[in-house]
Amino acid sequence: MRGLIMNQPLLISSLISHADWVSGDREIITRSVEGPIHRYNYRDAHARSRRLANALKKLGVKLGDRIATLAWNTYRHFECYYAISGIGAITHTLNPRLAPDQLTYIINHAENAYIFVDADLLPLIELVAHQIPSIKGIVVMTDRLNIPDSKVVNLLCYEDLIEDNSDDLEWPIFDENTASSLCYTSGTTGNPKGALFSHRSTIIHAYASALPDVLQLSEKEVVLPVVPMFHVNAWGIPYGATMTGAKLVFPGPKLDGASIHQLLVDESVTFAAGVPTVWLGLLNYWKDNNTNVPTLKRTICGGTAVPQSMIESFQEDFGIELRHAWGMTEMSPLGTVSVIKPSHINSDKATRYRIQIKQGRPVFGVEMKIVDDQYNELPHDGKAYGELMVRGPWITSGYYKVENSEAHDHDGWFATGDVCTIDPEGYIEITDRTKDVIKSGGEWISSIDLENQAMGHPDVMHAAVIGVHHPKWDERPLLIVVPAKDKVPILEDINDYLSNKVAKWWLPDDMIVAESLPIGATGKVLKTKLREMYGNHILPTAK
Repeated sequence: MRGLIMNQPLLISSLISHADWVSGDREIITRSVEGPIHRYNYRDAHARSRRLANALKKLGVKLGDRIATLAWNTYRHFECYYAISGIGAITHTLNPRLAPDQLTYIINHAENAYIFVDADLLPLIELVAHQIPSIKGIVVMTDRLNIPDSKVVNLLCYEDLIEDNSDDLEWPIFDENTASSLCYTSGTTGNPKGALFSHRSTIIHAYASALPDVLQLSEKEVVLPVVPMFHVNAWGIPYGATMTGAKLVFPGPKLDGASIHQLLVDESVTFAAGVPTVWLGLLNYWKDNNTNVPTLKRTICGGTAVPQSMIESFQEDFGIELRHAWGMTEMSPLGTVSVIKPSHINSDKATRYRIQIKQGRPVFGVEMKIVDDQYNELPHDGKAYGELMVRGPWITSGYYKVENSEAHDHDGWFATGDVCTIDPEGYIEITDRTKDVIKSGGEWISSIDLENQAMGHPDVMHAAVIGVHHPKWDERPLLIVVPAKDKVPILEDINDYLSNKVAKWWLPDDMIVAESLPIGATGKVLKTKLREMYGNHILPTAK
């Protein structure tokens, strides 16, 4: 027997319609690509999204067409999210930090019909324009006065499209399992692979993201997503914030500490989201300028593991809760968030931080297990570690235009490639990527744990660890550090600092001091690049 419930499809257009109706006057602020601060509200955004939707229909865009965006976090990009998916086309976000050959491959693989591009990113399209035959037109996301000179054919002006079309539109109704957005990931081997999300998965993910122990979104919040809208849809914030009517603050192309700080203060931001490298820059700006942001209550940090020293600095120096999160492109991306339980509140500081540096407990809807090399399930005792497997209603069942996914098993579980433990309370702690773990004398050393501990040393601003060859132990850890301001790190001092934090046999055999670490398109340290640079390093203990 089925329940007697209306079968209303979960569609992305319903989010912006609802926000217009119940939170229409709530603001959306943008530091525009052109420079000035742009202000409007959800009611204005909905009207302009409908105008853009009508423009897309006039251009011949139909259900299932892939429409690319190459853009920063702005109100125009926000409108694209809703107009494209709202008419049943697919919003395909492109990462401007990718190399031209990667952009070319992704555009051609997706067979995009149009590309919406910010004016300052148009040169990237000019580099590849002759190699992307499926493209019918390039829409520059600015007004006529700011359209740059370009030899690209079929160049259109975004504001002209808005101006030339009416906002008279009834959003179409279709199957909630219709594809809504496409994000490519380079986290797997071979060419980038496309994660294709649906309207249903996006709405369910938005519901989950708004929960108190996840992002804690509500109309009372002022939200600044520093995480890019081209990085797994800014972790779903443009959907969750719209669902709840939160005030949105978009940073545009300026992501330095001073620019982010100004927006945080000027707009009384209460919650912000980004990767550790962004927060490291902001913390340094606050300390150098002896300032803070009184309204900021919470940050959420993901993309790579967060060192305890960063959590301590946010919470003890500035009174801001830092929530450590983990997820993947294939997971839309939310997987876990680390928030201490009521039973932990009265624990000593060391115990609380030990919990907070873990990646957290699964968000409702995400199932998790860890397995050994033979796919036997391992206990959740906080000691056994194995590869993390996940499944759930917003996790991809396969890759776009890939017939068979080697990452999914016969029961639909997705192999994340992360090695972790799960404790009895459900907290996961990622110890490494399967491809980054250091195998020394038959035992595993966690490069992530070593990095996080090393970054707590006062002479170290940033750190990475890779395994290099050793004739006796197979591999040993090599520490690569970026010094803190005016500091000169010494390996012996760092190892002495680490000696009561990790096992003695984990201590790095050598150290390289670098001006910077190679950072990838999504803000993660590129271990592959570090292995190319230093993989042949000869350790003192190997001579």
